[in-house]
Amino acid sequence: MSLVSTVTSRLPVMPLRWARGILIANLVAEIGIVVTGGVVRLTGSGLGCPTWPECMPGSFTPVRTDESSIHDLVEFGNRLLTFVVVILAIAALYSVLTQWPRRGRLQLVALGVLAGIPAQAILGGITVLTGLNPYLVAGHFLLSMVLIALSTMLVRGSRDDVSGPGELLVHPMARVVGLLTCLVGAVVVVLGTIVTGSGPHSGDADTPARTGFDPRVVSWLHADTVMLFSGLVVATLVAVLITARADEVRRAWWVVLGVTLAQGVIGYVQYFTALPVVLVLLHMLGASLLVAALTWGVLAMRRHPV
Repeated sequence: MSLVSTVTSRLPVMPLRWARGILIANLVAEIGIVVTGGVVRLTGSGLGCPTWPECMPGSFTPVRTDESSIHDLVEFGNRLLTFVVVILAIAALYSVLTQWPRRGRLQLVALGVLAGIPAQAILGGITVLTGLNPYLVAGHFLLSMVLIALSTMLVRGSRDDVSGPGELLVHPMARVVGLLTCLVGAVVVVLGTIVTGSGPHSGDADTPARTGFDPRVVSWLHADTVMLFSGLVVATLVAVLITARADEVRRAWWVVLGVTLAQGVIGYVQYFTALPVVLVLLHMLGASLLVAALTWGVLAMRRHPV
């Protein structure tokens, strides 16, 4: 018996229904903090708290004056949500350790989610201290996408039939195409951050820092990659419909296609309507949902062992 199993055997076991509920709540929180982070950027509140870890020099909370705007409250509120995410990540790790004490890989994923939160906080602090450098802002967003993928792995992993051996549920080439689709999807998300870093929403009204790329050129490059990605999604779905031996796989890739189409519509509409903040925020939410859907789709292609 491993050290982890020995320790967890002495802890109260989280009921299965609660454990899965906590894993879902953790995923929702990871997506939610991306959305609230988008609100910070789109309201120009990125430097509402101009320092870190304090909000104002000499104070961890906003210092209100007659001239105060809402920016410090928006940014401080987003920082407070980090504590909610931490609590849920700790609860998720506890759930996995006690409910699935022999799932070593699932435990590592839960630990990765928890470890990623302070890393995200530190990166966010450096972003503030460097005046919202667009590349650091992009890195901050991409790390959130990684945490969403890991959180999705926890939810999906809790559904696996761990008593049986690993088993591929689609034709091997279908899985290869699915993995390629995910790779191109990652490129799409990265290019999306470059588009954002080249556009008008810097995160602070007085912060001119941008990537320096022509927004139109990088938008076209992003759109071309989205077209390639969309084609791969369709190809994967067709392969899954033909070869899958489980309905969950088919449902998962139908969801990927639906989120992809919605993202495409939002992306084109926001481009041709001068990037209204509501659509930009919806596009950020869509990116989070797409990462979750892709992660689930690939994992559903295989029944994973302990």
